Amino acid sequence: MICLYTMPGNAPTAGALAAHLDGDYAVRCEPVSVHAFPDGESMVQLPPPAPDTEAVLVCTLDRPDTKTVPLLAAAATLRELGARRVGLVAPYLAYMRQDKRFAPGQAVSARSYAALLSAHFDWLVTVDPHLHRIKQLSEVYALQSRVVHAAPYLAEWIKAHVPRPLIIGPDDESEQWARDVAARINAPVLVLRKQRFGDTDVRVTVPELGHYPEHTPVLLDDIISSGRTLVGALEHLREAHSVPAVCVAVHGLLAGDAMAQIRAAGAAQIVCSTSVAHETALIDISAALAEGVRELVAPRVTEVTA
Repeated sequence: MICLYTMPGNAPTAGALAAHLDGDYAVRCEPVSVHAFPDGESMVQLPPPAPDTEAVLVCTLDRPDTKTVPLLAAAATLRELGARRVGLVAPYLAYMRQDKRFAPGQAVSARSYAALLSAHFDWLVTVDPHLHRIKQLSEVYALQSRVVHAAPYLAEWIKAHVPRPLIIGPDDESEQWARDVAARINAPVLVLRKQRFGDTDVRVTVPELGHYPEHTPVLLDDIISSGRTLVGALEHLREAHSVPAVCVAVHGLLAGDAMAQIRAAGAAQIVCSTSVAHETALIDISAALAEGVRELVAPRVTEVTA
């Protein structure tokens, strides 16, 4: 038995995941209630797991400082109440970008957050975490983990909705996703060069676009957070007189006024995966999440013999 315990705001993801897993496993979904007290503390309540249940908390970890304490309380409660194992499906995994000490005294939060989750969960499934100096999750996470990839689903959406796409990575870090998606749909690809001078001060250099006059630029990135990288790229594309670009990303955090700024810079459309709930989350990645769960949970009901 798999029970998907749904943290607030994650019901659509859990429902889609259950639909993909149904038939391979006996699956049910249960909500996790989180009550916020006036003093900022939270009370977590959930239905007790049935005997021998694989309990799976479903919680994407955008805005992690608010979500993490209730999530850990839910994991601890499930273990206390007898869950066989406690897993985590976190389509977006927070705190991966601060993966080194960039200045004296800074916390390496990728490692400290990994230690926190590893102490409470037996396994983890996530989508395309921001891996840079950390090459794989096992370097920092002391649990079983599976990373599933959104590229096939991004490529499918672009192929279906964008005529003659030119895939553009807005910076060096986006190159791996841009080249992967471009190869899947046999589209040309360019990678821009970015210099960051602060949280919102970003300067972008755009290669020659003259070779692709009939193509629609598709700015492809793993994360849209402040949106300043895309804004810089869009402004340069506009100066180069390109047709309006489509912005596509795996994780749409879209903090603050990011959405308004990107649209004001000339984006024709902003589309992200369903890793984070948002009006731009149009690319369903639940099938990939389900495959990650299958790799970590056994046995399947169809494999049980008398």
